[in-house]
Amino acid sequence: MLPFVYEALPSRVVFGVGSLEKLPEEVDKLGATRALVLCTPEQRSIGADIVVMLGARSAGVFDGAVMHVPAEVAAAARDKAKRLGADCCIAIGGGSTTGLAKAIALTSELPILAIPTTYAGSEMTPIWGITEGGVKKTGRDVRVLPKTVIYDPALTTSLPVGLSVSSGINAIAHCVEALYSRDANPIISLIAEEGIRALASGLPEIVNQEIVKQPRNLDARSRALYGAWLGGVSLGAVGMALHHKLCHTLGGTFNLPHAETHTVVLPHAVAYNAAAAPEAMRHIARALSARSAAEGLYDLAASLGAPVSLQALGMRREQLDQAADLAVQNPYYNPRPVTREGIRGLLENAFEGRRPASAG
Repeated sequence: MLPFVYEALPSRVVFGVGSLEKLPEEVDKLGATRALVLCTPEQRSIGADIVVMLGARSAGVFDGAVMHVPAEVAAAARDKAKRLGADCCIAIGGGSTTGLAKAIALTSELPILAIPTTYAGSEMTPIWGITEGGVKKTGRDVRVLPKTVIYDPALTTSLPVGLSVSSGINAIAHCVEALYSRDANPIISLIAEEGIRALASGLPEIVNQEIVKQPRNLDARSRALYGAWLGGVSLGAVGMALHHKLCHTLGGTFNLPHAETHTVVLPHAVAYNAAAAPEAMRHIARALSARSAAEGLYDLAASLGAPVSLQALGMRREQLDQAADLAVQNPYYNPRPVTREGIRGLLENAFEGRRPASAG
């Protein structure tokens, strides 16, 4: 066996249908008395519900979370937290809200309690990201790792089926890149493969439930949320590679939707790396019950009705060269060397939505 290093991250996870009811006691466990509730404008009502649930433990609501954590939004949220004397942030929603909580914690060290309503996974990581001047900057700092995460599958029933799919494939991307990370280790590889399997099992049932008008069947949603948790654990424990670099570039620079961008790019990034990471490809293909990792990921997305081309997300062909130039600047670790020509070809395939050729 190859030598490895495994470092567990400290966090408390409360998982299960109805677990949101435990929120007040979890806030007490943190020793907090004035929690600032964070949400997006679209989730004002659930933010208000959380305030009612907290009662005197609530300091108020900031409902301005948006994609990619613009620096000016982060500054406004920090100012409000300070003005209200908040001693804790409660982030309810997806990656945008959790990312905003992290931007506050990065400078204030306020503890975060995260309540995911999507499959983003960022609630399990010490990774932060802030967009300024059209460039998304990211880093790792244990101060931004949520202290407690409450996973209640019942909160995902209102998630539109399209977002369930793209958010779920985003979680699969965390598992995929963990398998060929520079820091890969046997524990995380087991977790990552199980995460892919759980999501690939749960997402089709969620789509089918929507078709037959049974969206509150919580078994499939529990499996998908379980898989997303494992994806978050994978993302937080080891470094990512080319796929995440490309998605940060495309999202931060061209304002493409985060989860949908991951969904489109993932099969092509995997095809790019297939020959350089054969063991990882075997894990991925096995979890998908597919002939090849790249084909399996593309076919899963297509079968679920997810977008499969950057063009469908609003990207323009003339932006591909700029994207390729940016992607090769300060590249992440990647099992296959990153070249401008190779990335330009990858982006062309993703733009057109071509099904990857069988590559491992």
